Amino acid sequence: MNDTLLHNPFCQEWNTPWQTPPFSMIKAEHYQPAFEEAIRQAKADIEAIRTDPVAPTFHNTIVELEHAGRMLSRVEEVFFNILECDGTPELHDIADNVQPMLTEFYNSIHLDEVLFRRVKMVYQNELEALNPIDRKLLEDTYDGFIHSGANLDKEGKKRFNELSIRLANFTLSFGHNALEATNAYTMHLVDDKRLKGLPESALSLAAHRAQAQNLDGYLFDLSAPCVTAILKYADDRDLRHEMYMHSSCKAFRDKFDNCQNILDIVTCRHEIAQLLGYKTYADYALHDRMAKSTDRVYALLDELKTYALPAGKREIAALNEFAHSLGFEGTIQRWDYTYYAEKQQQVLFNLSTEALKPYFELQNVIKGVFGLAERLYGLRFEATEKIEKYHPDVKVYEVYDGDRFMAVLYLDFHPRATKRSGAWMTNFREQYQDKNGNDVRPLVSLVMNFTPATEKMPSLLTFNEVTTFMHEFGHALNSILSDVPYASLSGTNSPRDFVELPSQLNENWAVEPAFLETFAHHYQTGERIPEAYITQIRKMRQFMAGYSCTRQLSFGYLDMRWHTTPPDQLKDVYTVERQVFDTVELFPVVEGACMSTAFGHLFSGGYAAGYYGYKWAEMLEADAFNCFIQEGVMNSETAQRYRKTILSRGGSVDAMRMFTDFTGHEPTPDALLRRDGLK
Repeated sequence: MNDTLLHNPFCQEWNTPWQTPPFSMIKAEHYQPAFEEAIRQAKADIEAIRTDPVAPTFHNTIVELEHAGRMLSRVEEVFFNILECDGTPELHDIADNVQPMLTEFYNSIHLDEVLFRRVKMVYQNELEALNPIDRKLLEDTYDGFIHSGANLDKEGKKRFNELSIRLANFTLSFGHNALEATNAYTMHLVDDKRLKGLPESALSLAAHRAQAQNLDGYLFDLSAPCVTAILKYADDRDLRHEMYMHSSCKAFRDKFDNCQNILDIVTCRHEIAQLLGYKTYADYALHDRMAKSTDRVYALLDELKTYALPAGKREIAALNEFAHSLGFEGTIQRWDYTYYAEKQQQVLFNLSTEALKPYFELQNVIKGVFGLAERLYGLRFEATEKIEKYHPDVKVYEVYDGDRFMAVLYLDFHPRATKRSGAWMTNFREQYQDKNGNDVRPLVSLVMNFTPATEKMPSLLTFNEVTTFMHEFGHALNSILSDVPYASLSGTNSPRDFVELPSQLNENWAVEPAFLETFAHHYQTGERIPEAYITQIRKMRQFMAGYSCTRQLSFGYLDMRWHTTPPDQLKDVYTVERQVFDTVELFPVVEGACMSTAFGHLFSGGYAAGYYGYKWAEMLEADAFNCFIQEGVMNSETAQRYRKTILSRGGSVDAMRMFTDFTGHEPTPDALLRRDGLK
């Protein structure tokens, strides 16, 4: 190892609390040399396995593969997480360089005939004799080789490798373009008249943004708090229209255009699937999902559509009537929906989004979310300054179960230009047992884009933001409570259509009085949230449920269209999107709007042929939460059973088995449809 590498933080032991990343020591110039060295070490690990003179066994082949390349895992987990939440142009350039290297390296493992021969021998000789978790690891390892081209001939392997590298580059480019397009637009307004209707919290934030740029007036961008504020509150319809069009046309027919990236991505995916013997990419992607087949995916989407689409049409018809009663003429468009829905909600439930926000001051919400985890699962969260942050905005906590250390939790709440939009949970390290049997605990991170504090006001969350926090925290619990020997099976490493169960189930407590009363106190007066508000919050859960479900179904159908259709039939991104949305359309068509070009879930975020999983997991969690409803929503015994059967198991057990172990039956969509008032 040369002198430069000796001083590279990734090549040193991290003498930090819980071996957390020393972010202050890690500079951009460290990443590429670290990747190159880590790949070199990983190749040496693989070579030792493939050339082992001892006959292949589960331990000298499968377990050794699981532990191979530990340095590479460390570099990847830090780099790609920082790229998503604090991605400078320099980091994006590094990503462009290292992504092909990584793809080629991982392909070299799965396409290695000698290595696959060892894996196959273990699979044939030891599968039946292993304990359930070891058997699951062996099955997943063998399956991973098969579905990464191990059975292909020489030419097939060469083509698979080429396609994988191209696909990695296209997806990286897609994500970069989407972020650049988001950051490229700002709306600078000096005239207060155009901002009539916006609440003080939104104006304060926009004024704060303007001051940061040495501008007078107000500055809006395409971050979620800005877009939501204008679409929901601005009386100026032209202003709403302008914001809607810019937020709905990101990376579409502009200098960041992603249309060709999309066509290239779906073409690569389709050819990869066909190389491996599948008709479509969706068939390939679903082979290890809970749904298993495109038929079962469409069956769920179609059944939900049967109830949701008529309900959505009734809701939008009623919303049009309501808008007309306020003097609006014509037919409401998409940039009118949130504005009039907010007003209709106030009339129907005598409760507005702004009226609730003072009860959801961010610091109080954090206490409430932590308090729920303590009450249900016995966890304790201790704020700490001794663990380094990757950004000043981040808050860090140590998590304990009694005296047992469970995890480090990073919370990153607010938008910035270097952070992609949305909200997500991720890990800087997965939970696993090392070769000496030591339990290595996870480093968990929650990243969101909530309304930040200003000089005049603390960070006050909308109820939707509270629900988002609860959702991502459900993922965090899945990782924090993980108790699995192998990193590839721990935490959130479960099937894509099952992994959302813990997150979506955790959202249910957001409407429970026993939870809200513990923290939802007015940030100025300390007054507890009124019971009448809680009652209305629970009722509002069914408000526009048909529209909301139909909207999610439209995304699921769009995803399936992109990944079940031969690429030669996908000539134009806008046309494909319109063909799908026309079957579930509730509003007049907006010419020029296109969501696919910024739909990161599908084209850069791992949800290709998997977006249906949100509704699938919603079916699961609605059914599963009935156990809490029947046994008590704060029943710690039920929570501990849920922890034991689902949260702690990661992906180490078949998903259906985990579900039935907790509920005692297989899932149906009935509970979901009833809860949403659709059946």
